Amino acid sequence: MNDMSNGFPPKAMLALLMLAAPDMAAAEWDFSANLEWQTRLFADAAAWAAQRSARGQHSLAALGEFRWRSDSDNQRASIIPQLRWDTTDPERNLVDVAELYWSGEAESFELLVGVNTEFWGVTESVHLVDIINQTDAASDIDGEDKLGQPMINLVLQRDWGELSIFAMPYFRERTFAGREGRLRTPLPVDTGRVVYESSDGRNHVDLALRYSHYIGNVDIGLSAFSGTSREPRLVQSEGALIPHYGQIDQFGVDLQYTGDAWLWKLEAILRNGYDETFGAAVAGFEYTFYQVADAAADLGVLLEYQHDDRGALEPATIADNDAFAGLRLALNDTQDTTVLAGIGRDIQTGETFLNVEAERRLGQDYVLELRARAFTGADPGDLTHAFVDDSYLQVQISRYF
Repeated sequence: MNDMSNGFPPKAMLALLMLAAPDMAAAEWDFSANLEWQTRLFADAAAWAAQRSARGQHSLAALGEFRWRSDSDNQRASIIPQLRWDTTDPERNLVDVAELYWSGEAESFELLVGVNTEFWGVTESVHLVDIINQTDAASDIDGEDKLGQPMINLVLQRDWGELSIFAMPYFRERTFAGREGRLRTPLPVDTGRVVYESSDGRNHVDLALRYSHYIGNVDIGLSAFSGTSREPRLVQSEGALIPHYGQIDQFGVDLQYTGDAWLWKLEAILRNGYDETFGAAVAGFEYTFYQVADAAADLGVLLEYQHDDRGALEPATIADNDAFAGLRLALNDTQDTTVLAGIGRDIQTGETFLNVEAERRLGQDYVLELRARAFTGADPGDLTHAFVDDSYLQVQISRYF
């Protein structure tokens, strides 16, 4: 089970958080929460040895939000614990905090200490520059779900832009579907035998910088990271895959141009990895048709191309020579109904990933989410062949408090 053991968060961070405890205890906290029930229905029986034979997988998740801001409005704190229990795969069980921090603001800077979730990036199909938080791959394979990251974050705000400086004294290991679960590799990942390149292991201090600004209609992000790679290499050993976490240096850029109905987007990285230095990029656009057919609905058209020239000894990626096309529909109704449909296809191998996501609010307190995913066109040896029998329909109902 994934939990908060092994000294998380570091004791030094807890001590710093305690400095603000008297002020926080004396003030009111805002509280909200939600419960989620999720069901996945798979089209085919499981393909790999030891997987559960049932075609239905169910999970229950809970998330709470405790937020506080000082009367002077220059301090704030956030606590967001999250829990997940899965009926099929024990490795999907989770006890975590997405946020557990104190932040103080002055005229031209902000200091945050604790656990936070930080997102970087502008593109839809893949987020190359997003490197601060670890991926919760047991939750989903799309890379969108993240684990909280312990950090000290100093943000400097100047006329020439914003500079964020990160020191991260504790590493979060990636989660993976377990031996009994679906959406896993033919050989299960053994997270109990993890290997680190650094002798400090998960206590290696990672550093990152990000500069962000805008020039006219262009939003600019420049980033640098040095530390333990969030992407492990999976090395076969004794009937399992062993995660190997190397030390990397990565430089990234993300750009977005906004012009009328157009959004032009780019993310690119240069990484000094385990065996070589390589580059990767994703670029494309989103064009929105507003008030389609004289109705309130908006329809966005998305197109992106992904390229990655990493070698075979680096962590594997499916986004090496792929095209992505999608449609985003927002009905702009009182129920906040949205639909996103997309298809990604490897130009060389023909591997194809289909994804449809829909969301609609039911009354004041409930949200219904539907997701359909299909994997086709993969041959043995292709990365997505691992999910050859894992196409599924997902239904999720959330209750907000």
